[in-house]
Amino acid sequence: MWIKICANTNLSDVQLAVDAAADAVGFVFAPSPRRVDPAQVAAINPGLPTDLTQIGVFRTQAFDEIEFALHTAGLHGVQLHGELDFQLAERLRNAFDSNFFLIQSLHWSLDRDPAASERTLRDELRAIGRHRAADAVLLDTRTAKASGGTGIAFDWERARDVLAAESGKLRIILAGGLNPANVAEAIRTLRPWGVDVASGVESFPGRKDPARVRAFIVAARAAFAEIENTTPLLQKFS
Repeated sequence: MWIKICANTNLSDVQLAVDAAADAVGFVFAPSPRRVDPAQVAAINPGLPTDLTQIGVFRTQAFDEIEFALHTAGLHGVQLHGELDFQLAERLRNAFDSNFFLIQSLHWSLDRDPAASERTLRDELRAIGRHRAADAVLLDTRTAKASGGTGIAFDWERARDVLAAESGKLRIILAGGLNPANVAEAIRTLRPWGVDVASGVESFPGRKDPARVRAFIVAARAAFAEIENTTPLLQKFS
């Protein structure tokens, strides 16, 4: 199981995630109400636990911009929200050490016919599986106005069949509209390797709600424990 609290903007929220036993935290460098800059994140990082994975989230495809931000902020990995670019993924992997963690985001579009979203997801999962450039795939929701951070869940039942058929050994991280009330159901339905949340545990954009963060992590860990000894729909990783 792997739980990431994303879109952090300040040290107190990161410390909240640490205290609640999150596995990872994320910082958004893309246009967003939760956007931060590398210097802000560099000031947050000192003193955080060494086993806390810190991820930078980017929509840009510009290698130099991503590399600079990751080095300046002192992060452990990247989450790419742009189009699939395997050359970019390989350049980033070669620029960092062997522990570098690369997440490729894929999106279930709510503005398209569900069958079209399903076909796109199948094709992209197959492509990622062939290239093996990503350590994990994050499945998020897209609307006409936002790719990620929508606070809206996609069709888990429909996505389940696609993931069962196409994910293979890929680590699947579930995002998109998760919150303390629905994360357990999402985990039971899709049985992902991990979950990711931002707006679902906020008091308002850019500020986390302590009770919601704790409730989300408790619910997620309980659901993961519930399915731990069952045969997973998706590939399970230790």
